Amino acid sequence: MENVAEQNYRMVLTEREVKAARMRKFVSFAAGMAGLLFGLDIGVISGALPFITTSFALTSQQQEWVVSAMMLGAALGAIATGMLSSRFGRKYSLLTGAGLFILGSLGSALAVSVSMLLVARVILGFAVGVASYTAPLYLSEMADKSVRGKLIAMYQLMVTVGILIAFLSDTALSFSGDWRLMLGIICVPAVALLLAVFGLPDSPRWLASKGRFEDAKRVLTMLSGNDEKAAVQMKDIKESLEVKQEGWGLFKANKNVRRAVFLGMLLQAMQQFTGMNIIMYYAPKIFSLAGFTSTTDQMIATVFDGLMFVLATFIAMDMVDKAGRKPALKIGFSVMAIGTFILGACLYFIDQGNASTWISYLAVAMTIVCIAGYAMSAAPVVWILCSEIQPLKSRDFGTACSTTTNWVSNMIIGATFLTLLNTVGSAMTFWLYTIMNVIFIFLTIYLLPETKNVSLEQIEKNLMAGKKLKDIGC
Repeated sequence: MENVAEQNYRMVLTEREVKAARMRKFVSFAAGMAGLLFGLDIGVISGALPFITTSFALTSQQQEWVVSAMMLGAALGAIATGMLSSRFGRKYSLLTGAGLFILGSLGSALAVSVSMLLVARVILGFAVGVASYTAPLYLSEMADKSVRGKLIAMYQLMVTVGILIAFLSDTALSFSGDWRLMLGIICVPAVALLLAVFGLPDSPRWLASKGRFEDAKRVLTMLSGNDEKAAVQMKDIKESLEVKQEGWGLFKANKNVRRAVFLGMLLQAMQQFTGMNIIMYYAPKIFSLAGFTSTTDQMIATVFDGLMFVLATFIAMDMVDKAGRKPALKIGFSVMAIGTFILGACLYFIDQGNASTWISYLAVAMTIVCIAGYAMSAAPVVWILCSEIQPLKSRDFGTACSTTTNWVSNMIIGATFLTLLNTVGSAMTFWLYTIMNVIFIFLTIYLLPETKNVSLEQIEKNLMAGKKLKDIGC
């Protein structure tokens, strides 16, 4: 029979574990709110753009500016957040992002000129850059290795939920054409994020990097509810901090760090040049090319894309910590290659004067297929890998480089899509993305690592030992 002391110990242990579970859920919720805002800002512009175009009489080039201004801001935000996150921590970076979300959404809604709208969109993009940099990084440093992929995929799920909500909101408001309300309503969840972040602890790995080892151990214990497990994690973190240089200095001095940084940048470029965000930004335009002339029909079709984005992300959440990162990417890039090829073929036949209804519906179906392939693979998995492969002493620098690459690539595709349509045609535009997706299948097979169920510290040891990039998760 257990004595009283043992029973009390078990009760205390259980209570600590319950509190730890609650804290982990709260961390996931707060980071998820950042993802929700990220998705809202990506999705809202596709529905608002036709009405903004009418209101300000925008040319095709100006439409591209309105779309890509957010990506410019996001690239600037990612660069700035590298320094902000390194100096002040992940928590205060998220606070900054929440404040900028509020400012940017209100500025967009109240814009009285194209110039004012562009400035507000850059501010909003800066906030998106902060969120897209900080939230996956924060989750990777707070999560246990067994669920790290699932948690970051859950963040991506909230991004897709945000996109779907934006599409639904745009569709509901399309009858009135109130684009100001479409853009301004985003400040409501931004306030919720601001309030939630105040209750977050800072990352234990960031605290340790600043020499605050007791604070770091306290957070680790808070997250695990287990002193012994926290002590083991603390030991591994301290070992990874033995490298004397950090950031840019470490990048210049160590070829293995450069390999990780360049791999992160390549991953983010791969994600964007699938062409899937084009469907998000220009969905009504694509559906008009497919023969849907009614604004309401175009908006309803975008909702189906958004719904598939959410549903397919659940596949990624189930796959990444079971089957792994690479299988998800190989399947996803294959699906996107097939989808963009058939979508291009549909648009080719429509351009040739074949206006059959079934071709138009097949084109819509292919956008849904493309989104499904993206949501189950590149959309979450690239952020997961980029948050895992960077060594601790250069994590802020490496993540800043990869996140900036994401938004620069995003800006390029957003600012060139209409130009490509007008120069090479709609079919060839999507066939170009087919070629890119085929290339990405081979890069996944021969270059990318598998990192499921491997600690961040073990990945770093393998990298710094000079293992091939595809083997650093072994």
